[in-house]
Amino acid sequence: MEMNIQDVKNYLPHRYPFLLIDRVLELEIGKSIVALKNVTFNEPQFTGHFPDQPIMPGVMIVEAMAQATGILAFKSEVGKPIDGQIYMLVGIDKVRFKRIVEPGDQLLIEVEVMTVKRGIWKFKCKASVDGNIVTSAELMCTQKAAD
Repeated sequence: MEMNIQDVKNYLPHRYPFLLIDRVLELEIGKSIVALKNVTFNEPQFTGHFPDQPIMPGVMIVEAMAQATGILAFKSEVGKPIDGQIYMLVGIDKVRFKRIVEPGDQLLIEVEVMTVKRGIWKFKCKASVDGNIVTSAELMCTQKAAD
């Protein structure tokens, strides 16, 4: 199942400049998602990180992976977000940064469900550019009523 940016916006509350998923290429409900983030030079973080050699901050790569987990969990659990419900990142384990991500790169994010226990989802995630893994992590998230 593919999702364009309009579909993605129906599942994530994030908006520019913090919406970090541009497209979903594959989604298997309850199992996995493959999403895409196009990294562009005009994104605000590159004015300071770093002006002479722009590099996507690692925390933003992890956030992009977390946003992909939110889409997968919502699609798997309730089909569509209920008003006032969001997915919150509650844990990050085994994070590794292997390569840099620069403007012009396409960040491919692959997520697999590991477990779901008492409303806590655990995911195995990796992000790659041109077939090379740039970041890997295990993330946990849970559904929460927005304040």
